[in-house]
Amino acid sequence: MNMPVPMPMHTTAPFDDLLVEHLPVASPSLRVAVVTETYPPEVNGVALTLQQLVQRLQARNHQIRLVRPRQPAHDGPWDAPGGMERAELLVRSLPIPNYPQLRMGLPMKRALVARWTRHRPDLVHVATEGPLGWSAVQAARKLRLPVSTDFRTNFHAYSQHYGMGWLRKPIAAYLRRFHNLADCTMVPSADLKSELAAQGFERLLQVGRGIDTNRFDPARRSAALRASWGVEDDSPVLLWVGRLAREKNPELFVRCWAAMRMARPDLKLVVVGDGPAREQLAQACPDAVMAGARHGDDLAVHYASADLFVFPSVTETYGNVTPEALASGLAVLAFGYAAAAELIHHEDNGLLVPRGDDAAFIEQAVRLARHAELVRSLRHQARADTLGRSWEQVAMRVEGVWQDLVARHAAGHPA
Repeated sequence: MNMPVPMPMHTTAPFDDLLVEHLPVASPSLRVAVVTETYPPEVNGVALTLQQLVQRLQARNHQIRLVRPRQPAHDGPWDAPGGMERAELLVRSLPIPNYPQLRMGLPMKRALVARWTRHRPDLVHVATEGPLGWSAVQAARKLRLPVSTDFRTNFHAYSQHYGMGWLRKPIAAYLRRFHNLADCTMVPSADLKSELAAQGFERLLQVGRGIDTNRFDPARRSAALRASWGVEDDSPVLLWVGRLAREKNPELFVRCWAAMRMARPDLKLVVVGDGPAREQLAQACPDAVMAGARHGDDLAVHYASADLFVFPSVTETYGNVTPEALASGLAVLAFGYAAAAELIHHEDNGLLVPRGDDAAFIEQAVRLARHAELVRSLRHQARADTLGRSWEQVAMRVEGVWQDLVARHAAGHPA
C-alpha cells in the first residue's frame, strides 16, 4: 500500500530554508605587473627596497609578474630555456650613461599590450621612469588597466651634478607628465610629497619604507671585522655606505672626515659601496678601508661594527641607508629631509642639520667625533626608535592602495 508523501508547507519557494552565506577572503589575491628598470642582483636603493616589497606581497598571496631589463651578467643568453616562462618578463636593455653597471629597458609598448591582452593583470605598478616605464604606463592606459607609480629617484636633481643643469626643468616636466598619467603616485616622505605637489604632481600618496630590524641589528657587531680594519676596541669607526657618485655629495663628506680626524686622530674611516666616485674618494682619504659593495648579512655586519654614520647627500627621495644605520645602532648625522626628517629627532636618536647648510653639517660631524657620551646616547635611542617599522606594514599599505584602485576601475570610477 502506497503511503501519501507529505507536501512541504512552502511549495512556491522550496529553498527558503536554505541560507547561503558568502564569506569572501579578507584580502583577495591580485595579479600585478611590476615594471622596473632595476632589480637585484643589481645593488641600489630602488632595487633593494622594491625586492623587499615584492617578497612581502608574494607572501600575502599576490601574484607578482616582474617586467625588467635583462641583466647579461646574471640572466644568461636570450635563448636560455624557460627564461620567458618564469615570474619575470625580461626585456632588451642598454647601459645607463655614467652607470654602465645599470641598464635601462628599451621602449616596449606594443609587446606589453600584446602580453597584457593575453595575460591581463588586475593592475600595473611602474617603479621607474625610464623608456620601459613610459611604455608600461602607455600600455596600461591603452588597455584601461589601473596603474600606480613610484617616485623613487630625483633624476632632475641629479642633472646638476653631471654638468647638465640645463636639463633640470625638462626632466622635471617629463617626470610630472609621466606620473600624472597614473591613478596614483606613491612617495616615501611627507616633505617630498609637498615638494612634488608644489610642482604640479597630482594624486600623490605617502607610502613609507620599512626596515628589516632582524637583519640590521647591533648584535651583529664583529670584533674580528674591526680587527681586520686595524681598529682597537675603544676606537670609533666612521662608516659611509652607498653608491659612490657625485650626487651623494662626496666633497662634503671628505671635508667632514678631515675635520673629524683632526678632532679625533684615532677615528677610522670605512667605505662600503662602489661607483664612479670610488677613486676620487680613495685618493682623498688614503687611510680609509675601501670595503667595496656588500650585501645582505655581510652588509649588516659592516654597519653594526661601526660607530658613526655621516650622510651628506642632498638628493635623496628617501635615503635607505639612514634607517639601516639607525637600526644598526649607529650615531647618525644627516640633513633634515627625506628619511632623516621622518626618523631622526635631533639630539635624541641622531643629529639633523638644515638641508644645504654645509658649515653646520661639518660642525655637527666634529661634535660627534669629540663627544663619546653623546654618541653612546644617540646609538642606544637610534636602535629603539626603529623597532616596529616593518616591511609587512608597508606591504599592507600598498595592498590597500592597489585594492582600492582595482575596485574603482571595476566600478567605472578610476581615480
